[in-house]
Amino acid sequence: MGQIVVTPRSMSAPIHPSLDRLREAGYEVITPAPGKQPDEQQLIEALKNAQGYLAGVERISRSIIEAAPQLRVISRNGVGVDNIDMKAAREHGISVMRTEGVNANGVAELTIAHLFAACRRLDYHASSLKTHTWQRRKGCEVKARTMGIIGYGRIGRLVADLCRGLGMKVCAFDPFIDVASVESAGIRFVTFPELLQCSDIVSLHAPVPEDGKPVLDRAALNQAKRGVIVLNTARYELLDAPAVRDALDDGTVSVLTLDAFQSEPPDDWSLVDHENVLATPHIGGFTAETVDRVADAAVDNLLKVLKGE
Repeated sequence: MGQIVVTPRSMSAPIHPSLDRLREAGYEVITPAPGKQPDEQQLIEALKNAQGYLAGVERISRSIIEAAPQLRVISRNGVGVDNIDMKAAREHGISVMRTEGVNANGVAELTIAHLFAACRRLDYHASSLKTHTWQRRKGCEVKARTMGIIGYGRIGRLVADLCRGLGMKVCAFDPFIDVASVESAGIRFVTFPELLQCSDIVSLHAPVPEDGKPVLDRAALNQAKRGVIVLNTARYELLDAPAVRDALDDGTVSVLTLDAFQSEPPDDWSLVDHENVLATPHIGGFTAETVDRVADAAVDNLLKVLKGE
């Protein structure tokens, strides 16, 4: 019936069992870079005869889309589509599908792991002991501290629930939701400046703005409470990297955690290398349960479009 290109690292090496359903439906499954993120030339070559594309976080440019004349659907194994040239996809009649909500629990749990790791500097203490060095840094407890959540979608709401369970105060900012329609027991909705001024910890769970401008830029950081902890398990582009580096240097930001980067692995390691940055290699949705849920949903989305449903 045709070819389907599969690029997510979590599905291409080893081959995820959900891909058997594509073969059973009569499609040939192509994995251009098993276990790695393919580059543009690999994608252009792989997609030239493809009807479907099960995509990861790699950049999908206009050049790639125009090199795939038979392509009918791009199915993301996640929710973000800022890596896709959506205008080009629309112009070529290509459906873009997302697996909304299925990775929310894994990302929310990792956010809480980042929270504890940052508050107790687990990275510093663990690495010190690995070198047989007995050194300690005083941490802080999360109970009664204020968590500011930017973006109150599925993941933001799960994080809010978990933080409330830890005895934290929670405030949230999201300009795209109707606050009156949201179940928000114990959550205080505030303006963006208010959130920055009152939060001990700020956690990012928003998409990249349409204008591409970072949410935490120099002006925003200047409004933040001194010594704020910033958790970013969403998108690297939400940060103004040079401004954040300066804020880490002068103590405005005490700790930054990261789980996503502009390119993976990153081209620019300057933030990761900072002594007050704790980074993980995009593992928010990389749990056994999430990989299975996302894979099944992405395959479902592909087949629905290809079957005309």
